[in-house]
Amino acid sequence: MLKIISANLNGIRSAARKGFFPWMAKHAADFVCVQELKAQAADMTPEFLAPEGYVGYFHYAEKKGYSGAGVYCNTTPDNVQIGFGCSEFDAEGRYVQCDFGNLSVISVYCPSGSSSAERQLAKFRFMDVFLPHLLALKAQGREFVICGDWNIAHNEIDLKNFKGNRKNSGFLPEERAWLSRVFEEVELVDVYRHLHPATTDECYTWWSNRGQAWAKNVGWRIDYQVATRDLAVTAKTTSVYKDERFSDHAPLTVDYDWK
Repeated sequence: MLKIISANLNGIRSAARKGFFPWMAKHAADFVCVQELKAQAADMTPEFLAPEGYVGYFHYAEKKGYSGAGVYCNTTPDNVQIGFGCSEFDAEGRYVQCDFGNLSVISVYCPSGSSSAERQLAKFRFMDVFLPHLLALKAQGREFVICGDWNIAHNEIDLKNFKGNRKNSGFLPEERAWLSRVFEEVELVDVYRHLHPATTDECYTWWSNRGQAWAKNVGWRIDYQVATRDLAVTAKTTSVYKDERFSDHAPLTVDYDWK
């Protein structure tokens, strides 16, 4: 079995203080994709860089305390790609790709547009350049899984208050349509939904820090493992871990019957 975890850490130093790395060791995944490091290379301790049994590969944002992505691997990749070739978003530390034979494991942190109109426009620009990247990746004939915080809830069952969020970043019609294009045009599969097509309350991976969102489970499903079809159909189990809180997001685990 191939076990992959995706986790938005909302700050690697904060998540470490809350016990993320002992939890990660206990779950013994083959790959752990992390997002929102909020750290630069100088901030990374030996534990952050290479927890026991793993080597990490990271994309740091130029801006301090912002963004960042990484992949922890329990075996050495054949190739590592940092960034996806777009200068605007590569400066924000959003993409790490690790290749193993014909399989690529990718950690991505898609922009949020919730803080301002300008950031929403930046999110739309990211969408415009990331879809062609995915199509080019597909054209290579590789199997791949993209793990991360996509900052979009795809359908009404993917967030608690869908009626009140139709005009809010993360659930805009344009964003949802774009994610549909990822699934339809690039022929990728939302692995969680492949296994659990109808779950609602138990599917959420992020909760606002405002109000009582966590206590009342007013959540959103915005963290995904999105895979090529041949890989996705081997997925056997998936879970969202909520017994401990390392972040405002919950880790998403998928087990694949992939050799």
